[in-house]
Formats: sequence, C-alpha cells, structure tokens
Amino acid sequence: MNLYVLTFLCAAAVAALSLPLLKHTLGRFLTDQPGGLKTHSRPALLLGGCAVLAGTISALVLIRLITDFPTGTLHSLRGILGAGCLIFLLGLLDDLRKPKGLPIWLRLLVQAIAAGLLINYEVYVQIFQTTWLNYAFTFLWLVGLTNAFNLLDIADGLCTSQTVICTLGLFAIALPGELWYVNFAALALLGSCLACWPHNYKTPKIFLGDGGSTFFGFFIAALSMGTQYSRHNPYGYAAALFIVAVPLLDTTFVILARALQGKNPLKGSNDHLALQLKNKYHFKNHTVILLFALAAIGCNLLAYTLTKTTPAHTLALCVLAVLGAGMFILWLLQKLNTFKHSS
Repeated sequence: MNLYVLTFLCAAAVAALSLPLLKHTLGRFLTDQPGGLKTHSRPALLLGGCAVLAGTISALVLIRLITDFPTGTLHSLRGILGAGCLIFLLGLLDDLRKPKGLPIWLRLLVQAIAAGLLINYEVYVQIFQTTWLNYAFTFLWLVGLTNAFNLLDIADGLCTSQTVICTLGLFAIALPGELWYVNFAALALLGSCLACWPHNYKTPKIFLGDGGSTFFGFFIAALSMGTQYSRHNPYGYAAALFIVAVPLLDTTFVILARALQGKNPLKGSNDHLALQLKNKYHFKNHTVILLFALAAIGCNLLAYTLTKTTPAHTLALCVLAVLGAGMFILWLLQKLNTFKHSS
C-alpha cells in the first residue's frame, strides 16, 4: 500500500511541477486559438498531455527502481509505455499542426502500428479461441478507445474526469490480482490527471491537447486488457465495457448523429453528448459533474459487480445496459431532429 501511495504522489508531483517548465519552453508552440467549434474565448495552452505523460512515466520508473515486479510484468509495461508514447507523439504532432492537423488516414495508420506493437509485447484481448479474432478485437478496442477519448475532449475537465473514473475502476478490480503493472500504471495516470485537472478551469487554461486525450484513451484501453476480470465469473471481462461506458456512449451518439444528418462522422461538429446536455437541457456547468457521477456510481459499480456475479446475471445486466443506452441515444437523436434530416 505504501508503494501505491508513493506512485500516486510521485506522478501528481511531477505533473504539477512540470507545468511551469512546459509553459516556459513549449507554451508558444502549443497554443489553441479560439474560433470555429471551440467554446473557449481566450487562447489556451495544450500542455496538459505533456505533463500527464511526464508524471506517469516518472512514477513508474521510480517504482521500477525501488521494487521488483513479478515475472512478465515489466515486459508488458514496456510495451504499454512504448506504444503509448507513440500515440502521444502522434497527437502532439497533430497539435503542432493545428488548426489543419494531420490527415485522418495517417492518424489511423499510426494508431494501428501502436496496436500492433502492443500485441507484439503480448498485451492483447484473450477472450476468443481463435488467435486472429483476439488480435482483430484488440485492434478495434485500442483504436476505438483512443479516438473515443479524443472525441470526449470537448468540455473543460470532461476527458480528464472520465479518465480518473476509469483508472479508479481498473485499480479496484485489479487490486487483488497479480498483474501489478495495472495497479501501478492506473495510479500513476490517476495522480497525473488529478494534478492537471484544476488547470482546465484557470486563466490561461491548460488543455490536454490531442496528445493527452489520445494517450488517455490508448493507455486505458491497454490497461483494461491486463485486468483479471474472470477470476470469479467467466464472463467478467464484460466489465471493461462498463468502465469506459461514457466515452463509448458519446462516440456512438456522435457517429449516429452525424451519419443521420449526412455529415462525415470523422469531421468535427457540435453534436457531442456533453454539449447537447449543456446547451439544450440547461445543465450548463454541471455537465461534467453529471457524467462523472454517472460513470462513478453507475458504470464503475456495475463493472465491479460483473466480476463477482454469475454468468446469467452478467448476461441480464449487459442486455439491460445495452437496451437502456440504446433508448437514451434514440431519445437524444429524436430531440435533435436527426431523423427528419436523414429522410
């Protein structure tokens, strides 16, 4: 437990202390100007992702130097950090090229390479009997969540708050297990996120940038494949879907809304779940808190329950969750009049 606390504190301290240095050295290069679909009225620094990466890596390196990980753990952790850094550099380059950014095909290609690198380090989904199905689902899971968290970064603190919830969920489920890299890595990311979160609201604001949001998504997706969900329930791996339910829900809603309105699902627009709750249903500044509570109280508790319950109860909960999410999405789409546009 002392090592867990040390990991958390080291990550938080490094992330917080690195921000002034990053402002001085990179601030003029990584600045997001207002305009277009953006809601901020003043230029914002895109340094949050850099600070989070520094805090996460520093904490894990420290823990590696002062303790011994179980056999195989360090190998997996190297793969996650290596592939995660590749994703971060891709997002950082995209931030540097704003407002145009990198072409979509290049981003997807590099994300696929990062997923292949992780598989090469033997970190992949292992729920199917056929190896190529495990590999294919791993690619979809990693690339999908990487972009889901990037899409989620549309409101102050939203992506960071959901990452906090995901790390807490992964840590709680992995805590009794032997895959210690999940526990330590989740706490390192948690500490870094909490150190940077308040800067989303200060002036000048510090945003994650694409480097930070895509790193969050890839890192969470990678850690979720290392947790032993099925110690008590053979279908407990469904818990991973509940841990990342809010990013998945937002991405599904955005893709459907844009497709039904004849828009390119890969192009930006203001039809995100958080923005609809804020603008059309008058939640205003409480949107992040609402989704935070939904993820913490609803999704994480259900995820933990799935790892302890029976296969029959797992199936029932999953069916109810899918039906509930589907009805909620259809209701929002109807409120947006997307069906009229599609006809």
